[in-house]
Amino acid sequence: MKYVIGVDLGTSAVKILLVNQKGDVKQEVSKAYPLIQEKAGYSEQAPQAWVDQTIAGLSDLLKEFDGDSADIEGISFSGQMHGLVLLDENNKVLRNAILWNDTRTTVECQQIYDVVGEKRLLSITKNPALEGFTLPKLLWVKEHEPDVFNKVTKFVLPKDYLRYKLTGALHMEYSDAAGTLLLNVTEKKWSKEILDLFELAYDFCPPLVESHEEVGTLTHEVALATGLLTSTRVFAGGADNACGAIGSGILEDGKTLCSIGTSGVVLSYEASDDKDFQGKVHYFNHGAPNAFYTMGVTLAAGYSLSWFKDVFAKDEDFDNLLAEVESVPVGSHGLLFTPYIVGERTPHVDATIRGSFIGMDSSHQRKDFVRAILEGITFSLNESIEIFRENGKKIDTVISIGGGAKSEAWLQMQADIFDAKIVKLTSEQGPGMGAAMLAAKGCRWFHSLQDCTDEFLNEDRTYRPNKENVEKYKELFNLYKNIYPSTALLNKQLMEYRN
Repeated sequence: MKYVIGVDLGTSAVKILLVNQKGDVKQEVSKAYPLIQEKAGYSEQAPQAWVDQTIAGLSDLLKEFDGDSADIEGISFSGQMHGLVLLDENNKVLRNAILWNDTRTTVECQQIYDVVGEKRLLSITKNPALEGFTLPKLLWVKEHEPDVFNKVTKFVLPKDYLRYKLTGALHMEYSDAAGTLLLNVTEKKWSKEILDLFELAYDFCPPLVESHEEVGTLTHEVALATGLLTSTRVFAGGADNACGAIGSGILEDGKTLCSIGTSGVVLSYEASDDKDFQGKVHYFNHGAPNAFYTMGVTLAAGYSLSWFKDVFAKDEDFDNLLAEVESVPVGSHGLLFTPYIVGERTPHVDATIRGSFIGMDSSHQRKDFVRAILEGITFSLNESIEIFRENGKKIDTVISIGGGAKSEAWLQMQADIFDAKIVKLTSEQGPGMGAAMLAAKGCRWFHSLQDCTDEFLNEDRTYRPNKENVEKYKELFNLYKNIYPSTALLNKQLMEYRN
């Protein structure tokens, strides 16, 4: 039996999967590393920590592996997006990486609009200027740390640096490059126009490759440290959301992913780049060849439920908290919740908006609040689906993963609110599986990623919309959408009292 390895470089840990030719996960290793948060809004990591923990994880995996290391044919990567790693002329790291969830760059985002123009930026990069993206971080370093910036000869993203340290080869692939605000997403090349406007050299950006492309083999030092062979083939990999889409089978029109973790993502496959979402949702290159994906984000999806549990049911588990949800009717007895407890991303890019319970009265019980939270999270995600549909997307099948796939009631709720078939997979590994699938495709186990999906992924259960519930939820969704414009100014005014 042959194997591949999928490495998922997350924000808090690296997760490593050993997968065989049938798609079975034979081993799984996770290694954590810390965040560095020196000030409010700052979020950094030491790139060497990614390397050290990945090598330690690979070493642990090989120690437990009862086969021959020659049977492990390839390795590929999924990685946290947008993080800025700055390298000098010797490819040495110049400072800690600035991560996707760092929010220090509001001024730089406005600078990008002032210099490039909002419409022109969207036409080139397909995305608005947001604090999480890479170019604003570059501009921040240029302004605030000129001594560091003057030594920079290349920038890369987190997984690309990790891959470089394992192979000695420096590249970036398209799905991650699409989140930098420096890539012409349609033409799949670095935008000379944007680089020139900010006086950045073209070779400041690394060479671009496809996600399934082979970029090298392991160095002698890494092979010695891990137990892998120097002949192990290394493939470029993809951004975490692109790999999450691959690992969930989002590889054809009509298929959409709903991933509910701390945040929530609705991601839909795009065969072309010709739709115009006016920057309301993200529009990135897929990890699949010649494809794209659109994505909306709810900042506090599962976190809203965790917050409620921690405040009002600290000593209970989630199963107990959700136990009575099905006994509560659609609409939670007239109670609506907006999950804006840390601000919001899609469709309202608003750092000051905050959550609300609307319609609360003395008859409501805890179970009503819990159902209202689940409905509110799902309504927020449905705003992204509505944007997709308004722009001509057909959404009839949604693969649900994460916390939202662990509750039968929530899965049915998603079917009713999204008005689509909801699919739960038998095995859910997300980005790590997507990375392994890219390695499997690169090793030519399969002709295409779709063929790999057919072998690796299986449906567990499907949930179909209840027509009566669909109609009720359509009415409630219209009420839900009125809450943001009705409370935005009020929340902004309340901000001065929150300290």
